[in-house]
Amino acid sequence: MAVIEKFLGQKVKIPENLRYDAKRGLWAQSEDQDIVFGLTEPVLVLYGGFNDVDWLVPEGQAVQESEAIVFVITAKILYIDAPFKGTVYFNHEIKKQPSLVQKDPYDKGWLFRTKPDSKTQRALNQLVDAQEYVKSLKGSEGYKNPEGLKGGVSGICKAVYSGIRDQEIS
Repeated sequence: MAVIEKFLGQKVKIPENLRYDAKRGLWAQSEDQDIVFGLTEPVLVLYGGFNDVDWLVPEGQAVQESEAIVFVITAKILYIDAPFKGTVYFNHEIKKQPSLVQKDPYDKGWLFRTKPDSKTQRALNQLVDAQEYVKSLKGSEGYKNPEGLKGGVSGICKAVYSGIRDQEIS
């Protein structure tokens, strides 16, 4: 298990037995002929948790690679694209209990699964391992702001937060 002790003020885990779509912030795991996907702990921290989800395509539909398939509401709004061409299925439990994504992101909190058109192993090999995923996070706000300081670390964020703090509201 890879662990980042201070990532935007929190400790995050990155299981080494999974593969990662670093661009989308997803973990992936082969299960039978499917590949199961979910949001990683670092992404959940960066985006301020998980509030709700909606499906953008019907379940069981064939989707194209990079087609938007999931709409996620965190502190931001995310559109998640299909990492591979294939047939997509969703985790309906997270619609009933959205807290599963935050509490158990690497197991019960999975988002969707695909049955890739190509061989599963070949599709998984397009993704990176845990060490490469950790390297991809090094330029993120989580690494740049390990203590999780409000206002972040960028000059623009600090200026905005300082300006807001100095305002008098009547």
